[in-house]
Amino acid sequence: MNISWLSVGHIILALIAAPLLPGFINRTKARMAGRRGQPLLQAYVDLFKLFRKGAVYSRTTSWVFRAGPIVNLAVVVSGLLLIPFAGSPAVLAFDGDLILLAYALGLARFFTVLAALDTGSSFEGMGASREVTFAVLVEPATLVGLLALSRLSHSISLSGLLYASGVTGWSIGAPALVAAAFFVLYLAENARIPVDDPATHLELTMIHEVMVLDHSGPDLGFVQYAGALKLWVLGALFVGVVTPDLREGGLWLCEGFALGTMLLLSIAVGLVESSMARLRLLKVPQLLVGAGALSMLAAILVLG
Repeated sequence: MNISWLSVGHIILALIAAPLLPGFINRTKARMAGRRGQPLLQAYVDLFKLFRKGAVYSRTTSWVFRAGPIVNLAVVVSGLLLIPFAGSPAVLAFDGDLILLAYALGLARFFTVLAALDTGSSFEGMGASREVTFAVLVEPATLVGLLALSRLSHSISLSGLLYASGVTGWSIGAPALVAAAFFVLYLAENARIPVDDPATHLELTMIHEVMVLDHSGPDLGFVQYAGALKLWVLGALFVGVVTPDLREGGLWLCEGFALGTMLLLSIAVGLVESSMARLRLLKVPQLLVGAGALSMLAAILVLG
């Protein structure tokens, strides 16, 4: 297995720059509301404060509650090793790695849900129930979209199927459909409007945030840092779908296009959150089924 220094550099870049993504989202929302908004580096300040504090644990919780944030962060970091960026292969690239990525994200969700249930709180149990219910719709839509790209690129590795949509693929519209589906799934998986609202504390609207309410100090820091890294991982997946193969244009074109698209994706999330309200809970499954239908249509077009 050949590991390039450029791929390792992308991992380091993600570990350092991921907290900037929520900063760009919040800054976009603030500008749309006519406010100055938080500094772009506010997430770094928050993480620094949390890691300096001590954690508080309820006597009703066990080691599962403490392990949840750590396993979640470790699994998301491992996902970074599987995601190619800017046309360069991932650090760990092999046939079938797309299945491993899906399982890794599922494992992170599993331990987050277990930690929420371990508190014994019906409130956090409600959030865990909603998270798992929506995951039933999100995960198949993601896999079908990846399989459509796999068929289009004749590769079953993420490093082979991303950044590989040529003129033939775009002419039948399959990458556009997968990109639209992945944008919806990006919002859902990262607990953003219209599926969830990371800023709310109302019982009727909370999904992901309610599961992490009892975490504090470094554990909450792990949760927030893992959330920022998940924005990067799924954002890199989206960027890989919409970005054509630019390797002939040189290194700087590939890197600049990928980083620019990642920035535009964060601004697009901020614009979505500024222009619409959160959907009613009963409407969210319809949105996710729509994303799944787009992925399925892309698969049908590719197979046809």
